[in-house]
Amino acid sequence: QVQLVESGGGKVQPGGSLRLSCAASGMAFSLYDMGWYRQYPGNQRELVAIIRSGGGTNYADFAEGRFTISRDNYENTMFLQMNSLKSEDTAIYYCKASRNYINYWGQGTQVTVSS
Repeated sequence: QVQLVESGGGKVQPGGSLRLSCAASGMAFSLYDMGWYRQYPGNQRELVAIIRSGGGTNYADFAEGRFTISRDNYENTMFLQMNSLKSEDTAIYYCKASRNYINYWGQGTQVTVSS
């Protein structure tokens, strides 16, 4: 079955960096559009960035210029490099795989930005 496993979260000081990974299995990874989303307690998940099967990317305004999404189709893994982190980036970050209107989600990884 399809499984998405996020890793790389943790606590970092404002201005610091983190690199999140999403390892996929049980799916033809290269055929899927992949995305990172985040969720604050009590809020809906919001889009951070997406990378399509063809490699095109889109970013939320808050992520533009600070975050970089990428994928390695040989390793079946997606990444999110986050730089210049701010306290408001504190959230649970989820990865999502989409194809033909079918979506799969990972379990999430906590990112905390605090001094």
